[in-house]
Amino acid sequence: MATYAKRRALLISSSNLHGFGYLEYCTKHIKDFLGSNTEKVLFVPYALHDRDAYAAKARAKFEDMGYKLDSVHEFSNPVEAVKSAQAFFVGGGNTFRLLKTLYDENLIQEIRKRVVEDGIPYIGTSAGSNVGTCSINTTNDMPIVYPPSFNALNLVPFNINVHYVDADPTSTHKGETREQRILEYHEVDNTPPVLGLREGCMLLVEGDKAVLQGETGARLFTRGEDSVQYSPGADLSFLLKMTS
Repeated sequence: MATYAKRRALLISSSNLHGFGYLEYCTKHIKDFLGSNTEKVLFVPYALHDRDAYAAKARAKFEDMGYKLDSVHEFSNPVEAVKSAQAFFVGGGNTFRLLKTLYDENLIQEIRKRVVEDGIPYIGTSAGSNVGTCSINTTNDMPIVYPPSFNALNLVPFNINVHYVDADPTSTHKGETREQRILEYHEVDNTPPVLGLREGCMLLVEGDKAVLQGETGARLFTRGEDSVQYSPGADLSFLLKMTS
């Protein structure tokens, strides 16, 4: 039974925010999270098709922040790369492709063990944040591939909806809103809360503590209850006390 005392995760809604470059708005948060003891980050590029280009983009940014970066797809043995990693960065893209590849490479339990038991820092953006939760049931992405399960890394015992947007009352669009889709999810029995992270928002998890950070806020949906809005700085540690 995991104690989660060593768990450290930075779950970021998006790597991009209007008016900023790639990871620019959250650079300070990432550097504060990794600290001075981390020299090298292991990147997981599986959410995009062109892994080489994705790794080059991430490498340039992390080197600019003062960290070396290796990409797991460059290793002949991804499991061994995970076992020796100092920190993880799991990038965004298609959540189904990301999760399927994590299963294909036998990395689900390995990454979870390193984060939960060994205290290795985990940074996720977009799809990378989705797979950090208990499941990918509330991703926005199209199921372009089929993973063996929707169960994910389970670093936290709730779901996240990244890039969350509230309905525009002036819009003539008649499709389902993000809120409606999440409420449909909660029509199913025993579904966990869903934290809608707006772009520019992130959740910092350290042990049994969870704090909202960033430029914007979040909206929490809990089955059978009214949704609640939260601003940066809000303590959301109560979400971690659920059975995972």
